[in-house]
Amino acid sequence: MSEPGATVTPYEDGPLLVRGSFEIVTPDGERIEPGRGTVALCRCGKSASKPFCDGSHKLVGFRAPTAETRD
Repeated sequence: MSEPGATVTPYEDGPLLVRGSFEIVTPDGERIEPGRGTVALCRCGKSASKPFCDGSHKLVGFRAPTAETRD
């Protein structure tokens, strides 16, 4: 049986939540240890802990729809 893949859920005006079996690597191929099975990845570009979300999107007024809220 194959290992289940990851799911990525974009949160409106917030991060991408990644759950499941995944690996995060830098452009140079270095592995980044997520520290848990579910992580929030920054979409606003302002996080001090990139690639992870630190809540900065709230401070900068980041706006991005989810698939369900797009026209």
